Amino acid sequence: MSTPLRALIFDVDGTLAETEEAHRMAFNDSFDNAGLGWHWSREDYRRLLKTTGGKERIRAFLAESGKSDAGLDIAALHAAKTRRYVEILESGGLALREGVEALMVAARGAGMRLAIATTTSRPNVEALCRCCWGKPAAELFDVIAAGDEVATKKPAPDVYALALERLGLPAGEVLALEDSRNGVLSAQRAGIAVLVTPSVYTAGEDFAGAEIVASLAPGDLPSRIRDALSVGA
Repeated sequence: MSTPLRALIFDVDGTLAETEEAHRMAFNDSFDNAGLGWHWSREDYRRLLKTTGGKERIRAFLAESGKSDAGLDIAALHAAKTRRYVEILESGGLALREGVEALMVAARGAGMRLAIATTTSRPNVEALCRCCWGKPAAELFDVIAAGDEVATKKPAPDVYALALERLGLPAGEVLALEDSRNGVLSAQRAGIAVLVTPSVYTAGEDFAGAEIVASLAPGDLPSRIRDALSVGA
């Protein structure tokens, strides 16, 4: 990372906060409300997370379980899930992962820009930001690229390419922060170096090719990252 860093691009779910249990609850509540009789266990969800995107995840579940999608409006079911997820976050209780706040403050202090590149939708980004910061996403991040704005989700590079376009920066001047193998592949395919901070659901995945695998706690960051951000150990 010899080129000076000018921006950090954050993934959302699992990276900014451990959100996946809230997502799983929202899916299951929506399945119940629709009378489908489905329930995703933690192990089910860990497996299904390898498919990015909520609607895509539902389709993957149908395919692997041999269930028919006849008469099922997947888009409407997913919209109901998103509304339930926002309700869950509005009830509070979700905290940022260790080191996220300090890293963002340090990056701002070093004159860097902050961005998001996520497979989740903009309403989910807003819900997290209001839950964890009490502010809209636009007050926290200079650029937001969400999964509902691109044709192909992670591990495709589309959402990172969109974030770079909106930042107006070359890939070599930014660092991606991710928690999953699909996220690593997405950033790499856009030419961006990646710092991986494994989450509860992604620990043990293959992060080959990532620049760094570490927690975001200031003392755990490699010295060259601390130096770039002026973060003390």
